[in-house]
Amino acid sequence: MSDSNLLQRHRRGRVWLVVFQVALLVGIVALGALLFNILNGSFGYVAVEDTIPPQDLAVNGVPLEEQDKETLIQVLQAHISAGLFARYEFEKPFAERSAGEVYDLILERVIEPKFVAQWSLFETLTDGDAIRQTAAQEFPNARLEFRSWLNGHFLRAPQSSYPEIAGVRTAVLGSLWTIAIAVLFAFPVGVAAAVYLQEYAPDNLINRIIQTNITNLAGVPSIIYGILGLAIFVRALGHFTSGVAFGASDPSTANGRTILSAGLTLGMLVLPLIIINAQEAIKAVPSSLRQASFGLGATRLETVWHHVLPNAISGIMTGTILAISRAIGETAPLVVIGASTFIQVDPEGPFSNFTTLPIQIYQWTARPQSVFRNLAGGASLVLLGLLLTLNATAIILRNRYRRSL
Repeated sequence: MSDSNLLQRHRRGRVWLVVFQVALLVGIVALGALLFNILNGSFGYVAVEDTIPPQDLAVNGVPLEEQDKETLIQVLQAHISAGLFARYEFEKPFAERSAGEVYDLILERVIEPKFVAQWSLFETLTDGDAIRQTAAQEFPNARLEFRSWLNGHFLRAPQSSYPEIAGVRTAVLGSLWTIAIAVLFAFPVGVAAAVYLQEYAPDNLINRIIQTNITNLAGVPSIIYGILGLAIFVRALGHFTSGVAFGASDPSTANGRTILSAGLTLGMLVLPLIIINAQEAIKAVPSSLRQASFGLGATRLETVWHHVLPNAISGIMTGTILAISRAIGETAPLVVIGASTFIQVDPEGPFSNFTTLPIQIYQWTARPQSVFRNLAGGASLVLLGLLLTLNATAIILRNRYRRSL
C-alpha cells in the first residue's frame, strides 16, 4: 500500500472526525439554547404594584408569611366582604383549608398584586442599574423584586386569568393522571404483545404483516392518534369513558372528553414504541438460556416468566422510559380529544375534565400579554422536573429488578 494512499485515508478520517465533532457541537448548542430560553423567562426583575402592601398586613410585627392559619383567617375576614367570606366558607370550610391556601386567598383578594413590568434574566443580570432607574421613574408606586416564576405559590395554585396568582396545580395533576392511565394500559399490553411476537408467534406472512405495521405505527404523527382516540374513546365508547355507565357522571353533561379518554389515547400512542423496544430486549436474551430451561423440563411459559423476562426487564424499562418521555410532552392528540384550555377545578378521578402541562404552556404562550410567557417558562421547568422525576423512578425500578446475564 503506497504512502499517498495511507495519507489519503488518514485525511479522510480527520475530516469525518471534524464532522462528528460539529454534529455533537450542534446538539450541545441546541440544548443550551433551549435551556437558556426557558431559564431566561423563568427568572428576572418584576415591578409589582399592590393594592395593600404585604407589610401593612403584618400582625404584631410578624410578617404575613409567618402567621399561623387562624391569624391569616382573621386578616382575610377583616379585609373582604362578609358575603365573599361566606362564599369561600361554603366552597370549602376554612377548617379544611391549609395556611397556604388561606394565604393565597389573601394574596388574591387583599394584596391584589399587579405586574406592571417585567424583565428577563439576561436583562436583569446585564442591565440591572438601568432597570432599577427605569422602575423608579416610570413606576414610582411599584416595588422592584427579583422573581422566580417557579415558586411554591405557582405549584399549589390553580389556573387563573390573572398572571399574578396563576399556578399549575390543576395541570400537574392532569398530567399525572393521564400518564398513569397511559402506562397502566400500554405497559402490560405492550409487553404481552412483544412476548407473543417474539416467543410464540410462528414466522408466517400474517405475523410479518403485523410486525411491519407495528413498526410503521411508531412513526405515525401524534395528531392521527388524537383523531383515533376521538373516534373510539370519546364518541364510540363515550358512555363508558365519561363514567355514565358506572353512574359516576351526570348523563346530561358527560361527553367522554375525560382523563380516561386522554390516558387511553396516549397509551395507544406509545404502545408501538413499547412493543418494539420490548421485542428488542427479549431478542437480546441468549437462546442458550431458553434451551437450558427447556432441557430441565420447564414449559415455554415458565421459561418466559422466570428466565426471559427477568433478564430482559432492563431493556423493557428503558423503552418504557422513552415512551413516557414522549407521552408526557404531547399536546396535539390531547387538543383533539378535548383537553380544557382553561379549568380551575382539580381532576378528582378518571372521569373528570382535565388539562395538562403542555396544554397549559401552549395556552400561555398564545396569550398577547408578555407576562404569560414568563409563566410558560416556569411551567416548562415544572414539566422538565416532572419528566426527570418519572424517568428517575423508572431507572431505579429498572436497576432494582435488573439481572446480570
